[in-house]
Amino acid sequence: MASKLPTVAIVGHANAGKSSLFNRLVRSKQAIVAAEAGTTRDNVIGTVDLGDRQFRVVDTAGLKPAEDEFEASIQDQIADAIELADAIILVIDSTNYPDQKDRDLAKKILRGQKPTFLAVNKTDLKESLPTDEFRRLGIKNIVPISAEHNSGIRRLVDQLAETLPKAKEVQEDDILRVALIGRPNVGKSHLFNRLAGKQQAIVAPIAGTTRDVNRVSLRYHGQAIELLDTAGVRRSGKIERGIEKFSVLRTVAAIDEADVCLLLMDVNELSTGIDQKLAGMIAEAGKGLIIVISKWDSVEGKDAFTRDALAPQIIANFDFVPWAPLIFTSSVTGQNVSKLFELVSEIAAERNRTITTRKLNDLLQKAILRHPPAGLKNTHPKFRYIVQTDHNPPWFVIYGSNFKFIHWSYKRYIERQFREEFGFGGTPIKFSFRDEKQIKANKERAAQGLEPVTKAYKQAKDDQ
Repeated sequence: MASKLPTVAIVGHANAGKSSLFNRLVRSKQAIVAAEAGTTRDNVIGTVDLGDRQFRVVDTAGLKPAEDEFEASIQDQIADAIELADAIILVIDSTNYPDQKDRDLAKKILRGQKPTFLAVNKTDLKESLPTDEFRRLGIKNIVPISAEHNSGIRRLVDQLAETLPKAKEVQEDDILRVALIGRPNVGKSHLFNRLAGKQQAIVAPIAGTTRDVNRVSLRYHGQAIELLDTAGVRRSGKIERGIEKFSVLRTVAAIDEADVCLLLMDVNELSTGIDQKLAGMIAEAGKGLIIVISKWDSVEGKDAFTRDALAPQIIANFDFVPWAPLIFTSSVTGQNVSKLFELVSEIAAERNRTITTRKLNDLLQKAILRHPPAGLKNTHPKFRYIVQTDHNPPWFVIYGSNFKFIHWSYKRYIERQFREEFGFGGTPIKFSFRDEKQIKANKERAAQGLEPVTKAYKQAKDDQ
C-alpha cells in the first residue's frame, strides 16, 4: 500500500449485528450475514471511501469465552484487531439490557484509551431499550443505529471521520491477485498464513473454518500481491443452504477477481471430482492455475521416487489443463512455499506477454503447412491471418473462412503449436475464429435492415 489508512475495529458479542454494520460501512456484502450466532470467524477487512479520505474497517468474530484452542485463536485475533486499531466501534443489541459481560468488555476497550463509539443496534425494533440504558457502560460517544435499515449509519461515519487522521490510499493498478481455492480442510489457511508471514486466517482441523474471503497485501520483488483465502467448496450434494452456500459463491467471486489461482489438494485425498471441476472453472474463467499438493510432510517415507510416482497420476486426472504446473508443498515445514511466489510471478509475466503479429502469422502458416485442416470437398477452412487482441489471459483472433468446419481437435492442435513455440505456461490462452464471409454477409443484411444470420456480425462490430 502506498499509504497507511487508519483502522476501525468493530467488536461485540455474537449476533449483535457487527457484520450488518460492516456491510453498511463498506457498502457491499463482503461479510456473511445470517441469523446464526457466530457466523463471522476470521477478521474481515474493508475500506470506507468518503471521497477525500478513506479508512479501513475490521469486522471481528463475536466475543465469548475461549472454551477450546480453536475459540481461543478467534479471541486472540479480536484482541489483535483492538490493539492495532485507531478507533473502536462496540456494537450492542438494543433489545437486551447490558449485563456484566457487556460492562467487562466496555472496560477492556476503554482501558486502551482509544476513540471508542457505542453503536446501539436494532433501534428500529419495538423491543429496543432507551439509549440512556447504555450510558452505564461508560462510553461517551453513543450512536443509535439500525444496520439492517441503514439508520444512523451516516452519523456514525461522520463522527469517525472527525476522529480519525485524514488519509487516502493511492490505488495501484498493477496488483497481482492470487486466490487459494480447494475443498475444505486441505490446508488453504495454513498456506495463506505461511505466504502472508503472519497469523491472518484462523487455522484449525475443522472443515469449513474459513467462511469469508480473507485478504492480505504484500510485496514480492517489488510486485504488489494480494492473497485471497477462500472457504472450501464441497460437492453440490453436501453444500448446506445458507451460510455455506454464500461461502461457495464467494469462492466463485474470488476466482473471477484473481489473476492466478492456487488449487490445493490434500496429498492424502487426491484428484476428487470437485478438484477437477474447480480446475475447469478456473480455466474457463481465463485465470492462471497452479496445482498445489499440500501436506507433503504427512507422507511417510516420502522421497523423489514417491513424488515421481504420484505426479503422472495427478497430471493424468488434469489432462484438460496440461499447461498448469504441479508442485508439492508443506506449510508445516515450509517446503516449496517460497517457490509458489516464483511460479506466480512467472505466470503473471506469461499472461501479459505480447507476441508480434509477424511471429504469430509465421507460426500459423507453418502449423497449417505441417497439418492442413480437414473439411468437406472444396470447403476446407482457410486461415488468412491472426492478431493478438488482449492480455491476462492472452487472446488471439484468427480471420479466414469456412470456420464452421473446424474440428475441436484442430483447435487444440493450433493451441499446442502456440504453446510449444511461445510457452504461456500456467495460463489458459483463448482463440476466437472470425469467418470473413459471414461477417461480410451480415454487414450487407444489416445495411438492408435485416437481422444477421450468425453472431459473426456482432463479432465484427466488436472488432471495429
